[in-house]
Amino acid sequence: MPNTSSTETGRYLVLLGEDRTGADNKLAQLAQVRILHSAEEPGGLQVLGEQCAVVFDRIGVALLRCGSPARQALQEASQAGDGAILAVEPEREVHACNDEGEALPQGGSWGVEAVGATHSPLTGNGIRVAILDTGLDLEHPDFTDRAVTHMSFIDGETVHDANGHGTHCAGIAAGRSRSQGQARYGVASEAQLYIGKVLSNAGGGADGSVLQGIDWAVANQCHIISLSLGGPVRPGERYSAVFEAVAQRALEAGCLIVAAAGNESRRPEYVAPVAHPANCPSIFAVAAVNQDLAVAAFSNGGLLPDGGEVNLAAPGVDIPSAWPMPQRYRTLSGTSMATPFVAGVAALYAQEDSSLRGNSLGVRLVQSVRLIGQPAADVGAGLVQAPR
Repeated sequence: MPNTSSTETGRYLVLLGEDRTGADNKLAQLAQVRILHSAEEPGGLQVLGEQCAVVFDRIGVALLRCGSPARQALQEASQAGDGAILAVEPEREVHACNDEGEALPQGGSWGVEAVGATHSPLTGNGIRVAILDTGLDLEHPDFTDRAVTHMSFIDGETVHDANGHGTHCAGIAAGRSRSQGQARYGVASEAQLYIGKVLSNAGGGADGSVLQGIDWAVANQCHIISLSLGGPVRPGERYSAVFEAVAQRALEAGCLIVAAAGNESRRPEYVAPVAHPANCPSIFAVAAVNQDLAVAAFSNGGLLPDGGEVNLAAPGVDIPSAWPMPQRYRTLSGTSMATPFVAGVAALYAQEDSSLRGNSLGVRLVQSVRLIGQPAADVGAGLVQAPR
């Protein structure tokens, strides 16, 4: 199992083979637990006990608590290569990827202009964008007239966003093109929002809630999933085999996952590697740039050619967007803010060309960037650009 520098929860992720019936039977046999299914138990994480496992059916991953003998048996099965149990990893904690910001933004979003959204005739209409984060303020005036599909995967908390991070990210990806008293701050104003609460109101969560959110988004045929969250990774550490397989399965289902590269100090002697799970090759890792289109001081850099690389950059410094009432708007900085810019632009391309789904959508994003003269390790292919 991978050695991680992030905090482990004591629970485990099990990547299941394509023969789900056989994999379920193998899992139950080795772990000696009752199997619950996300298709039958939407609140699976909330009912996860000591003697059961929750299987996220659409992505083929199980989350369970288990003692050392069961864990060892599962690990041995994955190493035996029988095709039922493909990988076993400890569950990690994750958190929102943003820095503090100012209480009130001044004017519109420079980022919307920088990615070219103000000059695009497209709105994301008909495209399903999942924001997996701290939820959404459903009473916010900029969203009350929108049809928002939502679900909470945090025990004891509704989808209401008492943190603000999720509302801010949803606003960047798909906020209104024009709001009363506030200039435009959103990219794809007519995209269909799917809000999955996978981080608590305190801004923290774990792999299990994120995976269940991905499972839910794929089940709802979302075209894009935005993850402005992550956990620390040590230089040289391999990416999660579970999340990589999940990302590949999502791509096959026509769903592109974009995730924050993470925020660390960029001291000359050390550049933090791309955060988990953005360091997976099949997840598009997004770095942040400032208004001068230079890499942001906090934005992680890519260190490995096989996973751990940055794919794209987007605006991530001093970004205004929605905030829970009564404040209504706020400016924040972080790779958290850059990620929904990419999700919003992806929605515009997906609307423009219905053949752009999954991997082909990601390829188009990379092919359409603006070169900004920054190292590829810091900004990937370049600054994401909207179709015109």
